[in-house]
Amino acid sequence: MKSDFVKCGILGWCIEIIWTAFHGIKSKNNKFIGYTSIIMFPIYGLASVIKPISLKLKKMKMPTIIRGIVYSIGIFMVELITGSILKKTNNCPWDYSDKKYNINGVIRIDYAPLWCIVGVIFEKMLNSK
Repeated sequence: MKSDFVKCGILGWCIEIIWTAFHGIKSKNNKFIGYTSIIMFPIYGLASVIKPISLKLKKMKMPTIIRGIVYSIGIFMVELITGSILKKTNNCPWDYSDKKYNINGVIRIDYAPLWCIVGVIFEKMLNSK
């Protein structure tokens, strides 16, 4: 489980760096500079729980889209809990307060499809040999 935690932490960092680099285009940042926070490593590492969940869901013959929705809900739960705790100590590296579909500034509901895809990416990585 430790190696899965590390793999998820690193993959999460990479996805976030790429995501933020492409978001820089909106602000005319053509250097594609991406960023993340050291705090995000253990948060992304928690995605390692997807492995046992995915095995159970696959055993129940759940299609990929349903598994992705389950992962998206789980990611939202982790994001809400960790974001709320970090926000109380003024250490939250993200703030969605100015976005239309936010909950407490720590979740963006419009990210649900993205989290669904990211969850399936984590599943594929965790279940590959």
